[in-house]
Amino acid sequence: MPGILMHLSGPLQSFGEHSHFTDRDTHTRPTRSALIGILAAAQGLRREADLSDLRTLRFTIRTDRSGVRMVDFHTVGGGLPRDRSVPSANGDRKDEGKATVVTERHYLADAAFTVAVDGDPTLINSVTTALRTPRWPPYLGRRACPPAGPVLVATGLDDAAAALTSFPLHRRRPAGASTVTVDVAHDQPPTSGHPARHRLRDDPTSFDDYHRSWNVRTEYVTTLTLPADLCAGLGTDWINALAAAQALETTA
Repeated sequence: MPGILMHLSGPLQSFGEHSHFTDRDTHTRPTRSALIGILAAAQGLRREADLSDLRTLRFTIRTDRSGVRMVDFHTVGGGLPRDRSVPSANGDRKDEGKATVVTERHYLADAAFTVAVDGDPTLINSVTTALRTPRWPPYLGRRACPPAGPVLVATGLDDAAAALTSFPLHRRRPAGASTVTVDVAHDQPPTSGHPARHRLRDDPTSFDDYHRSWNVRTEYVTTLTLPADLCAGLGTDWINALAAAQALETTA
């Protein structure tokens, strides 16, 4: 199945799966909702747009770096006049001086993921073009979390999921190690291994502001052992390795 590779890395990422207003969680890796949202934004789709074609795509996520979980302290609604303060459950407004809502927002700091996107060739060509010249810029779960580098890192692949076994890893090589292990999350049952299974409510059927909805699906997670030579490092080492990989793709 033809496909592409996307790479998501940055100082902060956040991929909520069951958030409430005052407690905004993050999953340990990008959700289907976040990935479809990135592609929809790149294509310039409005929130009320039909997602049926994007929902046919298959995503396979390799965790290059799991990052560090952190919680940020936020307040919402403070200092506003009463008619603009946070609404209460009964539809009224809170009094001035009592309108500030404290929230906790969860993030993954310094994480990196390489995502294989496989699907219909016509659709893959469409999202490839969109990622090269996005209508709206991509972000890593929240608008305040921009990617640290290019999102589209490999194109024209016969099997994008299989390419995850040879594409450079965005991490330092452990001293003295000949192999490294990585987690790989699948949205379809893998053909080998004994995956851990998680039930997630992250398969979007609508991004409409007033009718957002998601289906529950199963995430399958396996562990993959790769040569330590694939560890490309960070900073300029990673940039050079990425450029070399893209040069090989161009000449192939």
